[in-house]
Amino acid sequence: MSETSTSRFSLLRGFPPGLLVGVLALIGVLLLPLPADLPVAGQRVLAILVFAVVVWITEAVSYEASAIMITALLAFLVGTAPTVANPEVVYGSSAAIGMALTGFSSPALALVAGALFIAAAMTHTGLDRRIALFTLSRVGTSTRHVLGGTLVVIVLLSLVVPSATARAACVVPIMLGIIAAFGIDRRSNIAAGMMIIVAQGTSIWNIGIQTAAAQNLLLVVFMDKLLGTRVSWIDWLIAGAPWALLMSFVLLFVVLRLLPPETERIAGGREAVARELAALGPMTGPQKRLLAVSVGLLLCWASEGKLHGFDTTSTTYAGLVILMLPRLGVMTWKDVQARIPWGTVIVFGVGISLGTVLLSTQAGQWLGAQVVAHTGLGSVGPLGIFAILGAFLIVIHLGFASATALTSALLPILIAVLLNLPGDFNRLGMTMLLGFVVSYGFILPINAPQNMVCLGTETFNARQFARVGLLITVIGYLSMLVFATTWWRWLGWI
Repeated sequence: MSETSTSRFSLLRGFPPGLLVGVLALIGVLLLPLPADLPVAGQRVLAILVFAVVVWITEAVSYEASAIMITALLAFLVGTAPTVANPEVVYGSSAAIGMALTGFSSPALALVAGALFIAAAMTHTGLDRRIALFTLSRVGTSTRHVLGGTLVVIVLLSLVVPSATARAACVVPIMLGIIAAFGIDRRSNIAAGMMIIVAQGTSIWNIGIQTAAAQNLLLVVFMDKLLGTRVSWIDWLIAGAPWALLMSFVLLFVVLRLLPPETERIAGGREAVARELAALGPMTGPQKRLLAVSVGLLLCWASEGKLHGFDTTSTTYAGLVILMLPRLGVMTWKDVQARIPWGTVIVFGVGISLGTVLLSTQAGQWLGAQVVAHTGLGSVGPLGIFAILGAFLIVIHLGFASATALTSALLPILIAVLLNLPGDFNRLGMTMLLGFVVSYGFILPINAPQNMVCLGTETFNARQFARVGLLITVIGYLSMLVFATTWWRWLGWI
């Protein structure tokens, strides 16, 4: 074999298999016969979507790298396609790259960036740590109370730290410190239970609070674009928080059953937390100001459309202005820029763009019509629709490591499915309920970033996580069907 052939073979051998499969899948879709009712641009966007799904599922490259690839594919493949409005004219690369970057002008992207700044401010000032330790100092010393206190910490931080990964990254070191202070074995059921509660409790409250997770904000964008309206922060809370509260008790019960604590009481537990809290000293001025701004933002989000007409993004940025004011604020740009996961912003922006282009090229609508025509969804009624599409999302999520990627890929199509279905039901409400199911990352550690953060503590293994997660998934799904026939129906969402 020649040296050139050998070098080519070595290069190919090092090529990520998932990326190769994604490229072949893209080419395969492009070579399929074009349906009469699907524009050329639509077929090309579907090919890009298939490529994205394969790359995301296989994690052949980082999400940031995949975002850049998707942007380039949209620019060239859509840029050389005829426009939907006039097949005699092509989009051109300039218009196509503009479409590929549409998501970066979205208010939802601005809100995600703002949320990440607030999360960074929490870490910078140490307010998140103070809230967690203060909460734990008020619980008892029994293991049940400690595990329950961990859940309360998750709920409180879900309100003021609008980033699931940031919340987990904040809570995990605190819990590890408490485990060490209590003298608990890191491979004990108590330690495993605490960390699994952090991971799965975070996912549960992603459902209960709209600003708790990026995928919720992405869903709001698609609501606006396809349905012309969206669910407000307070309406989401009224719908989702009761379910999240119920599932919090279920999670605590399941963990105690499957991972029974080795001891009923932790000697010196309250004192250990008190020492940790005392070590922080009195509450600082920046912490007080950040807490005031956070509470103010909660009130603004909750009263949107009721007491004022300012949207969530606008009020969030008003809060950021206060936090970054000289002397009055709590941080400078240099303080927080290194704490912001800018890759998340890039992936989120491209996710919005991909969903938007799916719609503007009629690809999403065409695919939605095909699903309705070939699945019989139109004959099962609203509850059946939710049951089938919800189960589909739970199963497909097993292949995704990012709920944001799952939302980008599938929610525009599922909304198009809902729009194509006959019958009188609340499509906006059904979209929100399906958005709830997107956060079901309970079974595999890889299904959510917060799971991986907790897995890295080596306090539990994937088998323990899956045992708890399978029960939470089944009970959560069945309880959602019950809520769909009761609470959510009474609220008019289904």
